[in-house]
Amino acid sequence: MVSLATLKRTAEEGLRYLRRQKDVQEAEVFVASNDGLTARVNYTSHIPCNGVEEPKSTSSHGLGVRAVFQNPQGPRIGLGSEAGDLSLNGVKAALEKARRSAVHDPDFTTLPRPSPESRTLTKYHDPSAMTLTDTDLVQAGWRVLTRALDEFAKAGSLSALAQTGPKLRELGFIVGGDVTVLLERMAIGSTRLPKVQTDESTLIASFVTAMVEREGAKGTGYGCHTRLSAMRGDAGAEAARNALSAVGGVRIKDGEYAVILGPQPVTELMCNLILPSLTVASFYDCSSAFHGRLGRQVAHDDLTIYDHGALTGHMGSKGITCEGLPTGRTDLIKDGKLIGLLSSFYETERMLHDPAAKEKLGVPPEDCPSALVPRNGFRFGGGGRRFDMAPSVAPTNVFIEGRKKKTREDLLRQVQNGVYIGRIWYTYPINGLRTGDFTATVVGDSYMIKDGKLTAPIKANVVRINDNIHQVLRNIMGITSKSRGTTIWAADEVVYAPEIAVARLRLTEIAGFMDVH
Repeated sequence: MVSLATLKRTAEEGLRYLRRQKDVQEAEVFVASNDGLTARVNYTSHIPCNGVEEPKSTSSHGLGVRAVFQNPQGPRIGLGSEAGDLSLNGVKAALEKARRSAVHDPDFTTLPRPSPESRTLTKYHDPSAMTLTDTDLVQAGWRVLTRALDEFAKAGSLSALAQTGPKLRELGFIVGGDVTVLLERMAIGSTRLPKVQTDESTLIASFVTAMVEREGAKGTGYGCHTRLSAMRGDAGAEAARNALSAVGGVRIKDGEYAVILGPQPVTELMCNLILPSLTVASFYDCSSAFHGRLGRQVAHDDLTIYDHGALTGHMGSKGITCEGLPTGRTDLIKDGKLIGLLSSFYETERMLHDPAAKEKLGVPPEDCPSALVPRNGFRFGGGGRRFDMAPSVAPTNVFIEGRKKKTREDLLRQVQNGVYIGRIWYTYPINGLRTGDFTATVVGDSYMIKDGKLTAPIKANVVRINDNIHQVLRNIMGITSKSRGTTIWAADEVVYAPEIAVARLRLTEIAGFMDVH
C-alpha cells in the first residue's frame, strides 16, 4: 500500500496548486490507497481439492479533484480523477478532467465546511494487517477450513448421521467461502477546511457455507473483526455445525407465522430496506418508506436504532468521513420514534434550501438541526474508499437495541409456536422502496419452534418471505440484548444485530424442489 505520509504529501501539494488557479473558486483533493486480500476456501470430501485456493489481492491508488469553477452564468462544479499517479502532474490531469466535466448544479452551495464537532477517533486500525503477507492470508484461510473439518470429524457420534446408511466420507462434506481483508488509507485537503486530514482502517471478514451434500443440508457461518489476532476460524466451525443440524429438514406451508429473526436476516432487512429509507437523500427524492414522518412513531416502542462511526474496536468505524468531517453518533429511531437521518454535507445543504423540505421531512428543517448533521458522507464502492467518485450517504456501525434485556430463550417462550429464521438472501423492495413491500428467500439455519423450543430444521430454499417492513416494525415482540457484528454481500456498513421476535410474518412456500445453492 501507499504510505499515509505519501498520501498526505500529495494532498498538501495538490491543494497548494489548486489554490493558485484563477478560475477555481474552491476545490478539494482526495487521495486514497486500498488493498483487498482474499483467501478462497473450497473443500470437497469426495472430489480431489486443494482446500484453500485462489489467494489473491486487488490494489488501487489514485486521486480525485472536485472543483468549483467561476462562470458568468453561475458556478460550475466538476469531478476528475487520476489512477496510479500521485504526482503534481496527476493533480493537474484530474483538475483538467474536472474542468471538462463541470456542470451547473442548482442544489450545490459549497464544498463541505468544518463541523462544530471534533474528531475523536485516531490510530484505531490494526498495524499488523497493513503488512499482511501471502503466508498469513493463506494460514487464515486454513484456520477457517480446519475448524469446519474438526466439526465434521465429530459427526460420527451424531446418531442422526450414523443411522443414515452411507459411511461418513460418502455423505459429501463441502466447505466454501473466503477470508477477506480490506485495508484503506486516505487523505483529504480542501480550500474550505483548515488542514489536510488522514485516516486508515482495516476490516477482516470470513464468510463460510458448509453442506452435507447427500442429505441436502446446508449451514452458514461468518465472522467480522478489526484485528487479525481475533480471527480464529470460528466461522468455519459455525457453518459445519449448522449444516449438521440441518439434516432432516422439513417444508412448511403458506401462512402467517410468529417468527424470530436471527442477526443475519435482521441485517438484510436493515441494509436493503430500513437504512436506505433513513437518509436525507431518500427523503429529498421522496423515495423513503418513512416519507414525511420525521418526529413520528414508525415502529414498536421497544426499538432503538443508531449509527456510530467513531467507536474504537468496532468494524465499521472511521476517524473522518470522505468529506473530511468527524464521524460520530446519529440517533435514527428511539423508542420507535423517527428522530434523525444519515446525511452528507451536500444532502443536508440541499434539504435545508429546499422549499418543499417541510413536506418531505414532516417538520421544518430549521426545527430539527440535530436530525440532519452530516456524519456519513463516504466514497464507498467495490471495497474501500474510492478516489474517483463523489461522496454519498453511507452508514458505519449500526446498532439495534431494545428497552428490555432479553435472551433468545425469552423470545422462544414468547413465540411458543412459529419459525426461527436464521439466514435469508435476495432481500429487496418490491413496488419501490417507499411502499415498504419486500421479498426474501429463506436459505438456511432456520428451524420450527414448538412449545418454546427449536425443533425440526427447515429445508433451504423452500420458503419465501412476502411482507411489508412497516408490518414487521410494528409487530416487534422482543429484542435480545446480545447482538452480533454482521455484514452482508456488497454492503460497507456493519450492523450490530440482535435477534428480534415478530408477532406475524407472511411466509410463502416455494413450489417444487429447489436445489441447495
